[in-house]
Amino acid sequence: MDTSSTNKRRMRSGAVALGGMGLLAATLVACGSSNEPDKRCASRSSLDHLNNKDCKSGGTGSYYYGGSVKNGKVTGGSFDKSAVTRGGIGGHSSSGSSGG
Repeated sequence: MDTSSTNKRRMRSGAVALGGMGLLAATLVACGSSNEPDKRCASRSSLDHLNNKDCKSGGTGSYYYGGSVKNGKVTGGSFDKSAVTRGGIGGHSSSGSSGG
């Protein structure tokens, strides 16, 4: 058997495997993303970022949706889950205002 044909066959099967892995990864990313915004536990009064246990039943915190944590404070999100939309691949964020 010719070694060049063996190398070509290996390359082709490797390309198929890599292509299949890329397709699988893209599918997982698309299916794995939910429409749920990120949430983190925070104090309503001070906006301090808290441990998740503080948002459990009887805790002092509330879930803060979207946004981020900067210098130990939550920012850019809302305690109202319905006020926050999640973007992502093929997603978009709404600004809350409509033209017209």
